[in-house]
Amino acid sequence: MFSDPQFWVAVAFVAFIASVFNPVRKILTTNLDSQIKDIKNKIEEAENLKNETQVALSKIKKRQNEVQIEIQGIKKEAENKIKQMEVNNEIKLKDQINKRQSLTDTKIDQLTRDANNVIQSYISSTSIAATIKIIKQKLNEREQQKLIDQSIKELESALKN
Repeated sequence: MFSDPQFWVAVAFVAFIASVFNPVRKILTTNLDSQIKDIKNKIEEAENLKNETQVALSKIKKRQNEVQIEIQGIKKEAENKIKQMEVNNEIKLKDQINKRQSLTDTKIDQLTRDANNVIQSYISSTSIAATIKIIKQKLNEREQQKLIDQSIKELESALKN
């Protein structure tokens, strides 16, 4: 067995494999270890990104809820303002209607007074004209002068009182 060259070739082969295997194994292990580290780092980075994304998503959802609440508040405030404006506008409209009604009533009263004055003036002038006509037809000059003098005396006594 020790004299057999195949044995020594086998021992040399095993020794060669053992001497080559150890450095190759170290190189492979180092290489694999560095790749494992890279993969672990990438996994950690991915997990960190995932966590950051989840935090950002929760913040966004929280902000979205806050915005919804704020929108509802603004909507309620706008509705209240609209109702208040409607009430104010209704009050203003009623005031304007009342003012215009009052103004219209005043104008109608004035027009009625003016019409009554015109009618009275017309009646008076017509009555005076008719009276003058009747007096001219029925009285002679002396009776007319007598009537004028009497009217002047009555007017003087009325003015004195």
